[in-house]
Amino acid sequence: MRKAEVTRSTKETRIDVRLNLDGAGTARIDSGVPFLDHMLEQIARHGAFDLEVSAKGDLRIDAHHTVEDVGITLGQAFAKAVGDKRGVRRYGHAYVPLDEALSRAVVDLSGRPGLEYHIEFARARIGEFDVDLVHEFFQGFVNHAQVTLHVDNLKGTNAHHQAETAFKAFARALRMAVESDPRVKDVPSTKGSL
Repeated sequence: MRKAEVTRSTKETRIDVRLNLDGAGTARIDSGVPFLDHMLEQIARHGAFDLEVSAKGDLRIDAHHTVEDVGITLGQAFAKAVGDKRGVRRYGHAYVPLDEALSRAVVDLSGRPGLEYHIEFARARIGEFDVDLVHEFFQGFVNHAQVTLHVDNLKGTNAHHQAETAFKAFARALRMAVESDPRVKDVPSTKGSL
Protein backbone atom coordinates (compact mmCIF):
# COMPACT_ATOMS: atom_id res chain seq x y z
CA MET A 1 0.00 0.00 0.00
CA ARG A 2 1.31 3.42 -0.98
CA LYS A 3 0.66 5.50 2.11
CA ALA A 4 2.10 8.58 3.77
CA GLU A 5 1.60 10.71 6.86
CA VAL A 6 2.97 14.25 6.93
CA THR A 7 2.72 17.03 9.50
CA ARG A 8 3.60 20.63 8.69
CA SER A 9 3.83 23.06 11.59
CA THR A 10 4.58 26.77 11.24
CA LYS A 11 3.69 29.91 13.19
CA GLU A 12 0.69 30.28 10.85
CA THR A 13 -0.66 26.73 10.57
CA ARG A 14 -0.48 23.12 11.70
CA ILE A 15 -1.50 20.65 9.02
CA ASP A 16 -1.76 16.86 9.41
CA VAL A 17 -2.31 14.75 6.28
CA ARG A 18 -2.74 11.00 5.93
CA LEU A 19 -2.95 9.68 2.37
CA ASN A 20 -3.44 6.23 0.89
CA LEU A 21 -3.14 6.21 -2.90
CA ASP A 22 -4.63 2.71 -3.04
CA GLY A 23 -7.72 3.55 -1.04
CA ALA A 24 -11.43 3.53 -1.70
CA GLY A 25 -12.15 7.26 -1.75
CA THR A 26 -12.90 7.83 1.91
CA ALA A 27 -12.31 11.25 3.41
CA ARG A 28 -12.07 12.75 6.89
CA ILE A 29 -11.47 16.44 6.39
CA ASP A 30 -11.42 19.32 8.86
CA SER A 31 -9.49 22.33 7.57
CA GLY A 32 -11.63 25.04 9.13
CA VAL A 33 -12.40 26.26 5.59
CA PRO A 34 -15.69 24.64 4.52
CA PHE A 35 -15.28 25.11 0.76
CA LEU A 36 -11.74 23.67 0.91
CA ASP A 37 -13.14 20.70 2.82
CA HIS A 38 -15.63 20.16 -0.01
CA MET A 39 -12.86 20.28 -2.64
CA LEU A 40 -10.60 17.89 -0.66
CA GLU A 41 -13.52 15.46 -0.44
CA GLN A 42 -13.70 15.62 -4.25
CA ILE A 43 -10.00 14.73 -4.48
CA ALA A 44 -10.49 11.70 -2.23
CA ARG A 45 -13.67 10.44 -3.90
CA HIS A 46 -12.70 10.96 -7.52
CA GLY A 47 -9.06 10.00 -7.03
CA ALA A 48 -10.08 6.87 -5.10
CA PHE A 49 -7.61 7.96 -2.41
CA ASP A 50 -8.20 7.64 1.32
CA LEU A 51 -7.49 11.09 2.67
CA GLU A 52 -7.45 12.59 6.14
CA VAL A 53 -6.69 16.27 6.62
CA SER A 54 -6.71 18.20 9.87
CA ALA A 55 -5.73 21.86 9.77
CA LYS A 56 -5.51 24.62 12.33
CA GLY A 57 -4.66 27.96 10.81
CA ASP A 58 -4.73 31.68 11.41
CA LEU A 59 -8.25 32.00 10.01
CA ARG A 60 -8.76 35.19 12.01
CA ILE A 61 -6.60 36.81 9.30
CA ASP A 62 -8.00 34.92 6.31
CA ALA A 63 -7.84 31.46 4.74
CA HIS A 64 -4.74 32.04 2.60
CA HIS A 65 -2.12 30.37 4.80
CA THR A 66 -4.38 27.42 5.60
CA VAL A 67 -5.30 26.69 1.98
CA GLU A 68 -1.73 27.10 0.72
CA ASP A 69 -0.26 24.97 3.52
CA VAL A 70 -2.82 22.22 2.98
CA GLY A 71 -1.73 22.16 -0.68
CA ILE A 72 1.93 22.01 0.38
CA THR A 73 1.37 19.24 2.92
CA LEU A 74 -0.80 17.18 0.58
CA GLY A 75 1.92 17.54 -2.07
CA GLN A 76 4.54 16.30 0.39
CA ALA A 77 2.35 13.34 1.33
CA PHE A 78 1.71 12.54 -2.34
CA ALA A 79 5.45 12.58 -3.16
CA LYS A 80 6.17 10.30 -0.21
CA ALA A 81 3.33 7.88 -1.02
CA VAL A 82 4.10 7.54 -4.73
CA GLY A 83 7.74 6.74 -3.97
CA ASP A 84 10.12 6.12 -6.86
CA LYS A 85 7.19 5.84 -9.34
CA ARG A 86 8.30 2.42 -10.54
CA GLY A 87 5.57 0.75 -12.60
CA VAL A 88 3.11 3.68 -12.66
CA ARG A 89 1.50 5.18 -15.75
CA ARG A 90 3.16 8.56 -14.98
CA TYR A 91 0.75 10.63 -17.09
CA GLY A 92 -2.90 11.27 -16.38
CA HIS A 93 -5.62 13.41 -17.85
CA ALA A 94 -9.31 14.05 -17.34
CA TYR A 95 -12.15 16.20 -18.54
CA VAL A 96 -14.94 16.74 -16.01
CA PRO A 97 -18.27 18.51 -16.60
CA LEU A 98 -20.74 19.84 -14.07
CA ASP A 99 -23.80 21.40 -15.66
CA GLU A 100 -22.48 24.34 -17.74
CA ALA A 101 -18.87 24.04 -16.49
CA LEU A 102 -16.12 21.93 -18.02
CA SER A 103 -12.54 21.60 -16.80
CA ARG A 104 -9.50 19.66 -17.95
CA ALA A 105 -6.49 18.53 -15.92
CA VAL A 106 -3.33 16.91 -17.25
CA VAL A 107 -0.58 15.70 -14.93
CA ASP A 108 2.94 14.33 -15.34
CA LEU A 109 4.72 12.77 -12.36
CA SER A 110 7.83 14.36 -13.82
CA GLY A 111 9.84 15.06 -10.69
CA ARG A 112 9.74 18.74 -11.69
CA PRO A 113 7.25 21.27 -10.34
CA GLY A 114 5.28 23.12 -12.98
CA LEU A 115 1.83 24.66 -12.97
CA GLU A 116 -0.10 25.98 -15.95
CA TYR A 117 -3.30 27.34 -14.43
CA HIS A 118 -6.07 28.89 -16.51
CA ILE A 119 -9.29 29.51 -14.63
CA GLU A 120 -11.13 32.79 -15.02
CA PHE A 121 -13.75 32.60 -12.31
CA ALA A 122 -17.18 34.09 -12.89
CA ARG A 123 -16.96 35.84 -9.53
CA ALA A 124 -14.36 36.55 -6.85
CA ARG A 125 -15.89 34.56 -4.01
CA ILE A 126 -17.69 31.29 -3.52
CA GLY A 127 -19.56 31.99 -0.32
CA GLU A 128 -16.78 33.18 1.98
CA PHE A 129 -14.05 31.48 -0.08
CA ASP A 130 -11.69 33.71 -2.12
CA VAL A 131 -11.26 32.03 -5.53
CA ASP A 132 -7.61 33.22 -5.73
CA LEU A 133 -6.87 30.50 -3.18
CA VAL A 134 -7.58 27.76 -5.73
CA HIS A 135 -4.37 28.77 -7.50
CA GLU A 136 -2.49 28.88 -4.18
CA PHE A 137 -3.61 25.33 -3.38
CA PHE A 138 -2.49 23.93 -6.73
CA GLN A 139 0.81 25.86 -6.64
CA GLY A 140 1.59 24.51 -3.17
CA PHE A 141 0.73 21.00 -4.29
CA VAL A 142 2.85 20.93 -7.47
CA ASN A 143 5.85 22.54 -5.78
CA HIS A 144 6.00 19.81 -3.15
CA ALA A 145 4.63 16.81 -5.06
CA GLN A 146 7.18 17.58 -7.80
CA VAL A 147 4.63 17.16 -10.59
CA THR A 148 3.70 19.11 -13.69
CA LEU A 149 0.03 20.09 -13.75
CA HIS A 150 -2.03 21.83 -16.40
CA VAL A 151 -5.50 22.78 -15.19
CA ASP A 152 -7.90 24.65 -17.45
CA ASN A 153 -11.51 25.65 -17.02
CA LEU A 154 -12.84 25.47 -20.56
CA LYS A 155 -16.39 26.64 -19.86
CA GLY A 156 -18.41 27.87 -16.94
CA THR A 157 -20.50 30.69 -15.57
CA ASN A 158 -20.95 29.40 -12.02
CA ALA A 159 -17.80 29.81 -9.90
CA HIS A 160 -18.66 26.86 -7.64
CA HIS A 161 -19.03 24.61 -10.70
CA GLN A 162 -15.79 25.93 -12.20
CA ALA A 163 -13.83 25.11 -9.05
CA GLU A 164 -15.48 21.76 -8.51
CA THR A 165 -14.81 20.57 -12.05
CA ALA A 166 -11.16 21.65 -11.73
CA PHE A 167 -10.69 19.68 -8.50
CA LYS A 168 -12.52 16.63 -9.83
CA ALA A 169 -10.48 16.64 -13.05
CA PHE A 170 -7.29 17.02 -10.98
CA ALA A 171 -8.28 14.00 -8.88
CA ARG A 172 -9.10 11.85 -11.90
CA ALA A 173 -5.84 12.81 -13.63
CA LEU A 174 -3.81 11.93 -10.51
CA ARG A 175 -5.67 8.65 -10.20
CA MET A 176 -4.73 7.71 -13.75
CA ALA A 177 -1.09 8.79 -13.32
CA VAL A 178 -0.50 6.69 -10.19
CA GLU A 179 -2.22 3.58 -11.53
CA SER A 180 -0.05 0.54 -12.00
CA ASP A 181 0.86 -0.16 -15.61
CA PRO A 182 1.31 -3.93 -15.94
CA ARG A 183 3.53 -3.47 -19.01
CA VAL A 184 5.99 -1.20 -17.19
CA LYS A 185 8.19 -2.72 -14.50
CA ASP A 186 10.69 0.09 -14.17
CA VAL A 187 10.46 3.87 -13.81
CA PRO A 188 8.62 5.28 -16.85
CA SER A 189 11.46 7.50 -18.05
CA THR A 190 14.41 7.03 -20.38
CA LYS A 191 16.50 8.74 -17.68
CA GLY A 192 15.83 5.85 -15.29
CA SER A 193 14.43 8.13 -12.57
CA LEU A 194 11.74 10.75 -12.06
